[in-house]
Amino acid sequence: MAPNPTIMQAVEQLGYRVTVGDVATQAGLNVMQANQGLLALASDVGGHLQVSNTGDIVYLFPKNLRSILRNKYLQLRLQEWWKKVWGVLFYLIRISFGIFLIVSIALITISIILIISAVNSDRDGDNRGVNFSGGFFFFPDLFWYLSPDYDTRQRERRREKSNLNFFESVFSFLFGDGNPNNNLEERRWQEIATVIRNNQGAIVAEQIAPYLDNIGEGYTREYEDYMLPVLTRFNGQPKVSPQGQIVYYFPELQVSAAKKRRQSLSAYLKELPWRFSAANSGQIMLSAGLGIANFVGALVLLSLLRDGTVAAQIGGLVAFVQGIYWLLLAYGTGFLVVPLVRYFWIQWRNSKIAKRNRERLFWANLLASADAQLQQKIAYAQQFAAEKVLGNEDLVYSSETDLLEQEIEHSQQIDAEWQKRLSRGSGE
Repeated sequence: MAPNPTIMQAVEQLGYRVTVGDVATQAGLNVMQANQGLLALASDVGGHLQVSNTGDIVYLFPKNLRSILRNKYLQLRLQEWWKKVWGVLFYLIRISFGIFLIVSIALITISIILIISAVNSDRDGDNRGVNFSGGFFFFPDLFWYLSPDYDTRQRERRREKSNLNFFESVFSFLFGDGNPNNNLEERRWQEIATVIRNNQGAIVAEQIAPYLDNIGEGYTREYEDYMLPVLTRFNGQPKVSPQGQIVYYFPELQVSAAKKRRQSLSAYLKELPWRFSAANSGQIMLSAGLGIANFVGALVLLSLLRDGTVAAQIGGLVAFVQGIYWLLLAYGTGFLVVPLVRYFWIQWRNSKIAKRNRERLFWANLLASADAQLQQKIAYAQQFAAEKVLGNEDLVYSSETDLLEQEIEHSQQIDAEWQKRLSRGSGE
């Protein structure tokens, strides 16, 4: 089984020398999961275990661990290959909607021109009906021109920049650009672990509440059930003060392989609102205009093809378009309905996000303006705060060297320490 990619990334970001607490904090992982993952990764890449005199373990990994794993696991090689292939395939899927829109408009417009030309030719041999086609190609421009703030929007469209080309903007107009909070749970647990680490492994529930959901704004000190998932994930332990207040400390998150500065983070977990599209206003209006032109053109073509005799007489392209007409109409309808439904869905979704953000902000403000009782509770929690940084001088065993060599080296260190003490004693 291939190693956990989240743990691999955390090890790389932390400099290849880590503790379980380091990885759990960096990745927001369950302490037990981080421990098992580090053991598996160390076994796979030939990592080393370093044991301190307090029994804490540091994991040391080679810096080429990805190359080692890539050579060892076919699954990793296939994952990397599929990631590249899927990137190309998904891009083709994205631009296909814009391509089909242009093809649909072209087929509908040309079919209308051919039908009108044939009808007029049968009537009086005159091809004047060809002029009927102009409005469909220039319908988007007409849509913009009829807008009451046409000049203002034109200037804004020139100023706006978008990283999307036309075909990508069509997909963005239809389906948006993905969930902006796709990694919300990962962010949540990373920030909670960072709060714990910044407070040296000892916290109160009010410090964690701004990063959780469904607590509500009803402030009750008696019930802190929402802390149970945090305790389970990071192997925390509750303590009760003489005043009956509960605090929590997390021994595994108090141990680190290297000294780390206090990390800055937001006062509460802020969910990002959904955007309708990453395309600029000009691209959105162009997509909408082309969609309307396509739909109107499909309705006009339906009236011309209704009796079915025209397509049979003309044949060729017109007959082909009649054969796929319902596909064109379905696409044209969906092109307008999907963004409309998605727009109202986004409004509903963003109202829920705003409500959750307000609740978290409430708890953040409560913490920022802590009363005397809460300050007393935080002060009691600090009695359990500790920070243990494991350097080479703290190690009593490492799998890098032979056990006998380490015993000899350890004995020499003890003898040297005794010699120093004896020399200081005789000098006095």
